[in-house]
Amino acid sequence: MSNTKKQALLLLSLILTLALVLAACGKKEESNQESPQTGSDMPGTVEVAPDVAALKGKKIALVMRLNTGTFSAQYVDGVKKQVAKYGGELTVLTADNDLSKMAANLDSAVTQRFDGILIDHGDPDALASGVNRALEANIPVVAFDSALHDFEGVTNLAQNDQLLAELTLEQLAKDAGGKGNIVKVWVAGFPPMESREISYRKFREKYPDINEIAAFGDASNPQLDTQNKLDAVLRQYPKKGDITAVWASWDEFAKGAANAIMQAGRDEIKVYGIDLSDEDLKMIQDPDNPWIASAAVDPSSIGIVQVRYLYQKLHGDETDATVELEPIFVHRDMLPTDKAVTTADLAEYVEGWGLSDAGNTEYLQALEAAVGQ
Repeated sequence: MSNTKKQALLLLSLILTLALVLAACGKKEESNQESPQTGSDMPGTVEVAPDVAALKGKKIALVMRLNTGTFSAQYVDGVKKQVAKYGGELTVLTADNDLSKMAANLDSAVTQRFDGILIDHGDPDALASGVNRALEANIPVVAFDSALHDFEGVTNLAQNDQLLAELTLEQLAKDAGGKGNIVKVWVAGFPPMESREISYRKFREKYPDINEIAAFGDASNPQLDTQNKLDAVLRQYPKKGDITAVWASWDEFAKGAANAIMQAGRDEIKVYGIDLSDEDLKMIQDPDNPWIASAAVDPSSIGIVQVRYLYQKLHGDETDATVELEPIFVHRDMLPTDKAVTTADLAEYVEGWGLSDAGNTEYLQALEAAVGQ
């Protein structure tokens, strides 16, 4: 082969090699542009400030007086999910309606150095020592329905309990025509119950022709206790028309009352309750059930809002001493007859129902997004 041909072949080989190298580089550059980046420079990554990032991994204690019924279950579910959304870890400490045990659980939470403490249905006298120990240890505290107003630094979350009672009692009076005989199911010793009793006393003064023929209530086994005691009252007043309605200051009481009335076949007696869960809605929607109305705040929303305020405190924010959530009235007539409704879709039928935005902040939303990614 001549030198000229050799040189031509060599030149052609170099040109082909250079073309392949350039093509490979182009594909690599194109691939780098299209593929996602890693680390903090990844497109769509939510970056949070160091003080917000420090909120991840917090250990939270929920100290409960009692965890009874579906309302409490949905409340706890709201707390658990929101703590998880912030990257935290929740421990639930229940006391089975034993204030001494609840106080011991609170002391244990302080001793174990939880980062934050949530309290549910506490008592200011029983928990005073533990709350003070928590505050002295710089452990933030947010309480629900616990009346811890004398403890500086504690945020008190509550439903508007007087309005809860007023909404249901006024409906009872309207349906009864302002007269009749009623049974009250209520229990002392709980801050929300004491507030509801204020509205009940005003109701009695406003409607003198509505007579209370029986009153009872026990929080230890509320549903069964109510059912048994109302059954005895129904036997005491056996004629239709003897009892107009039952006012139940808690949904667990309403369930027990409804069961007793249905078993006795006394369909003329109506039940008006407080609080609302998915199980409660199912009963209210049932046309054969005597429970026809209730007033409530979304239980999951209560838990979510409580966690938000705790994390504000963990962030170092000054929070309100009192946060009050406004209740919504729900009547059977507001609900569809052809499908079951849950608290998740109740807003489609009842205006104002749903998750509250109370306590939410931009940095908490960013933290939630950062954890969620």
